[in-house]
Amino acid sequence: MEDIYMLSDTQIQWRMGSRLKSARLKQNITQQSLANSSQVSLSSIKKIEGGEIGSFESFLRIIRTLGFLDSLQDLVNERQMSPSEIYALQNSTVKHSRKRASGSIKAKEEESEW
Repeated sequence: MEDIYMLSDTQIQWRMGSRLKSARLKQNITQQSLANSSQVSLSSIKKIEGGEIGSFESFLRIIRTLGFLDSLQDLVNERQMSPSEIYALQNSTVKHSRKRASGSIKAKEEESEW
């Protein structure tokens, strides 16, 4: 398996567009039908399938229509905190209370009325 970090942005976009085109053809959907269903222009469909993803919104509409939206699940879900992270967060917000006295009493220098 190839490391995605070694690919350029252009290569990634081209592969994604190619994959969307293959999925569209596998589902027997025309470009025009996909454009109508996803409310994206036909020219945008052609550009995205050619590797020119100019609008993220158009891209999302297309992958939603083709059933690929679940591939973005990890990016959309909030990460669940582990119990140790929750404990650390709760303890960081709690004010530290004194555990013991300082040991000496400082006398207040007040004048007595007597």
